[in-house]
Amino acid sequence: ATQTKSANVERADSGIGQMPARKWRNRASETLSSLQAWEAHRPCTDCGERDLPVETDVQNCNQRRADLCEKCRKRRTERKESVLEFVNTEASYGEDLRIIKEEFYLPMQAAGLLSQEQLLGIFSNIQELIDLNENFLEILQEEIDQAFDQGDDDLMTVCIGEIFLEFVNMLPAFQTYCLQQSSSVNMLNALEKEKELLRIFLNVSQNDNTALRRMNLRSFLMAPLQRVTKYPLLLSRIIKATTEYHPDHGSLREAKSRIESHLEHINMKTKQEGNTWTLRSFRQDSKKKREVINIEMRETALKTVGWLREETRFVMEGSLQLAQPPDGQWVKKGSKTLKFQNMQVLLLVNMKRVSESSLESAEPGPVKDAVLVLIRDKNNGKFHLLREPLRLSNCIVSTDPDCDDTFELIEIRREAFVFRDSDRARTHHWFRQIRRYSRELGSWKKRRNALPNIMISTPHTRP
Repeated sequence: ATQTKSANVERADSGIGQMPARKWRNRASETLSSLQAWEAHRPCTDCGERDLPVETDVQNCNQRRADLCEKCRKRRTERKESVLEFVNTEASYGEDLRIIKEEFYLPMQAAGLLSQEQLLGIFSNIQELIDLNENFLEILQEEIDQAFDQGDDDLMTVCIGEIFLEFVNMLPAFQTYCLQQSSSVNMLNALEKEKELLRIFLNVSQNDNTALRRMNLRSFLMAPLQRVTKYPLLLSRIIKATTEYHPDHGSLREAKSRIESHLEHINMKTKQEGNTWTLRSFRQDSKKKREVINIEMRETALKTVGWLREETRFVMEGSLQLAQPPDGQWVKKGSKTLKFQNMQVLLLVNMKRVSESSLESAEPGPVKDAVLVLIRDKNNGKFHLLREPLRLSNCIVSTDPDCDDTFELIEIRREAFVFRDSDRARTHHWFRQIRRYSRELGSWKKRRNALPNIMISTPHTRP
């Protein structure tokens, strides 16, 4: 046994002399020192800087937090507080909406203090706002709970901007409420003077109902206006505490821009209707100005087609050049002979909602209808339709290789239109989108009978 052990030792040391072993030990010592030096100045996981304090007591520090510099630690704390503030204030706003319904609307309706028309005039679309708030808050709370369950105590995985953009259809609902606010307050004032029972009910509710916190009905009716104007401030706080490398940074900025554009649009509509009050004013740059114009065009299109807002998707919108060829020889002559005029075009799709959990489902339902709305450029402060919307179920969309900067849309047994964009690639994108919905909708037999039959003969051989 002793001899075997000696032989093993000799074989283990036979390939390494004293000098190589010493060099290896020196190199290992240098590597360890280098690793320790890197650990002492390891980069911050958020910003990449190397001014981290050296952690001596590993058991008493959170390793994930130890990988952050002091500036980024503070930023994460501020971001977490801003995210929780957004969610908590949304919950408080929802509670005020439920008070409006349960402590005012329903008792007044049950007691017959006001007619249904009068209730609608005072409370407007409060039920729609309640439904939107419940859905929005449910998704927000699920994201918060999931982050905590996964150990994300800083809520870095919660993307408020993305969630807000998914529920962007709630902004027109705020607009409907805000535009009716002035008339609602005037009607409430007039009815309170006229109806003694109503006046007694409102006074008793304010003084004796603890759920109201000694606030009157007018104060609660201001909740939606206060909430919609607070969104930009809350989003700004989250943006300030979110590094530009965070995946939600771009969505947060877009969400803030969208809400500010809607507020500008609401202010513009209130001035047009002669109201003296306005929401908080925001500096309007060229991008926000374009978005306000887009909002107004979408409203015009929705009002024209008469679809529900939550079932409508705007696939494409923008400026196109339009011409109506007098005959079928325009392809041979070329598009230069056509007289084009600038037109605002919106492609709308009416879709069934698959899920009630969000307003814009990731998997949209089947397409029920699709139209092309043609709007003249703004004149005298208002948009005007060129004609009634073009229903793509009754249209044929085609293009010609010899004239690839345009495409033609033929309405069955009626008119023909030639479209083009200043950018050829965008012209092709418009063509593909319109042709897609034209093929999905309508009766092929109906479209086929509207065109001349073309017999195609192809040579073939039998096997």
